[in-house]
Amino acid sequence: MKQEMIFVTDGKEIDLTKITRLYPAALIHAAGESASVSLEWAELKADQITLEAYVLICDFDPVGEIPIHRIELRYTTKEELFHAMQEIAMRLKN
Repeated sequence: MKQEMIFVTDGKEIDLTKITRLYPAALIHAAGESASVSLEWAELKADQITLEAYVLICDFDPVGEIPIHRIELRYTTKEELFHAMQEIAMRLKN
């Protein structure tokens, strides 16, 4: 396997060839619960929620199955999230 297909962050090594779903989200706290929601929804409801972090969700289970094998990478800013997404996109292009 090519070394560039391994994404290393926060001490985690993620094999990009095994990811079945990859998507950004916002981790929010509302009504005593934490939940992952779309970035767009979080922006629309910014005055009603508490944003905990931005997350990049990496699922490894087949599409259509309930995701059990998942890694969530957390970022404090949307810019950090987008930077990680760009880095992964560049590796997947090669």
